[in-house]
Formats: sequence, structure tokens, C-alpha cells
Amino acid sequence: MTDTARPDQLLEMYTAMVRIRRFEERVRELYANGRIPGFIHLSIGQEAVAVGVCAALRRDDYLLSTHRGHGHLIAKGGSLRALMAELYGKATGCCKGKGGSMHVADASVGFLGANGVLTAGCVLAPGVGLSIQLRKTDQVAVAIFGDGAANRGPFHEGVNLAALWRAPVVFVCENNWWASTTAHAVSTAGGSIAARAAGYGIPGVALDGNDGLAVFKACSDAVARARRGEGPSLIEAQTIRWMGHYEGDPQLYRGKEEAVEGRRRDPVALLRDYLEGKKLLDAAHVELIETAVRAEIEDAVAFAEASPLPDSRAALEDLFAYYPWRE
Repeated sequence: MTDTARPDQLLEMYTAMVRIRRFEERVRELYANGRIPGFIHLSIGQEAVAVGVCAALRRDDYLLSTHRGHGHLIAKGGSLRALMAELYGKATGCCKGKGGSMHVADASVGFLGANGVLTAGCVLAPGVGLSIQLRKTDQVAVAIFGDGAANRGPFHEGVNLAALWRAPVVFVCENNWWASTTAHAVSTAGGSIAARAAGYGIPGVALDGNDGLAVFKACSDAVARARRGEGPSLIEAQTIRWMGHYEGDPQLYRGKEEAVEGRRRDPVALLRDYLEGKKLLDAAHVELIETAVRAEIEDAVAFAEASPLPDSRAALEDLFAYYPWRE
């Protein structure tokens, strides 16, 4: 790990990683007990990517996510209450209970949405970047996607268009080595997703996605480049998915040793050990953070469970945008 962040940023990053880990663990428990409906994809073990990326962004920057997006929204500053209520399908959720796990969104923090359509963020991001250019702001859009998405046509279309427009976009591949049940090793020609950047004349870098500071440094460089008007970049953050593709996945397609390796390279523990070595964190502080985070999560659970379900009439709301200029 290399230190490019201020001490307060480092502690914020560690706290955010703990917040994501404990939130996802609690969601897993609630889902197993039948208290959360629908379909759930967890990001346990991948916290360093979400936090490293979002630590390099401002609140008004934009983030487009994947079907595994809880951690991305939390790292971007989304409300735990609103996120938990959304997973419960409640009216107080960040999408009024209509989005569920795979389609959470919160524009107030620049989180333009998780998406159940594979690679969707890669083709939406250039459009967001064009909006930034037309409005002449210095914002940046980041699209996070998986290694499986990188093998679909929309990935190439999106990167190509962003490169042509020199759009302020950063493409981040969260490579957890599995596209659902298909291994990266047998589905990705050339082995490297980052190397594909050369075909579009943009920078590409592959790094250890379990190292939150490495992700932060690479994303900070790419964001700065985008703000200067120099166009997009591609980052491949290599991490390990601890859980199955979805909750309930029997994982017959892979051996148990991979998850063991993921735990050995636990991104939360790696950052904690680094901060302890820097004398920025000790056991007492770690316990204070754990206690505070668990209290936040239990508050979110209580809020979600006390919240009402959406009224049936709400199904006909939020279907169309309102444009005053049409009148």
C-alpha cells in the first residue's frame, strides 16, 4: 500500500469499508431469515474498489453502478436508512420501494443507479459525460462494471464513444474473476481488460483491487485527467468475490480455495493493518468504529421495518419526466 491520502481521509476510507462490510453481512442475515424480499447480490470482499473509487470523487460527481451496487451507493454517501428501506421494498426507500436491490439510485449524492442490465453503465456514462461538457462544469462520471460486462459489445461502444468525445469519464472494471458462473480465465482473450484501453488511445491500468489506496491513487489520477479535459481512462481493479453470484447460489462452479484466498487478502483487514502500522488506528479506535457502524445499521433496519409499503397508486407515479418547457 502507498499513502496518497490525508490521515482523516484514510480513517474515513476505513470506516466506509467497515460500513459496507457490516451492512452486507446484515443484509445477508436478513435475507436468509426471509425479512428482505427479492434477489440479492452482495459485495463482501470487494469493499476496497467502492471506497477507493468514491474517495477520489466529489459529491457532485456521478457514479453508475452494477447489479452488485449496495457498496457503491454507501461509499458515494448514500443514506443507510434509505438503502435498507429500498431493499425491504418500502415507500421510504431511495427509489420509493420500486427499485429493489439491483436498481437502487440516489441522485442527491450523484449515484445515478445500480443496473440489472449488464454493461448498461458503460453506454450511459458517455452521455453523462456529454451533459457535463455541455453544461461546462468540471464534474466527472465513473462507470463501474464487472469482468463479464467487459466482454460485451456495449463496453466497447461506450469506451469508443467516450474516447471520441474526450468525455470526462472513468471506466472501472471491478474484476472479481467470475461473470456469474463463467470464469474470467476462460472468457477473456488476452487476459487483461486494462490492456484494451490501448485500442481506444486512452490510459489503462490494472491493479490490486483489494488495496484501497492503490484504487484511490489510480482513480484520483484518472479523475484529475478527466477534469482537465483530457478524456477517459480505464482501470481494472482485480478483487475476489467471497460470496456466490447471488444469495442462495450453491457455487458448484468454483472451489472453496478461492474464497479462502479472498479472506486472506481481506481488503478491510489490509487497510486496518496499514493504518495501525502508521499509528493512525489502534484496537480501541477499531472497536469504536465497529460499535458506531453496527448502531447505524440497526437504526437502518428499524427504520425500514417500521416504514410503510408503497401505496398501490404509486405504481403509476414517476413514469415520466416533467418538462416545464413543454407548456
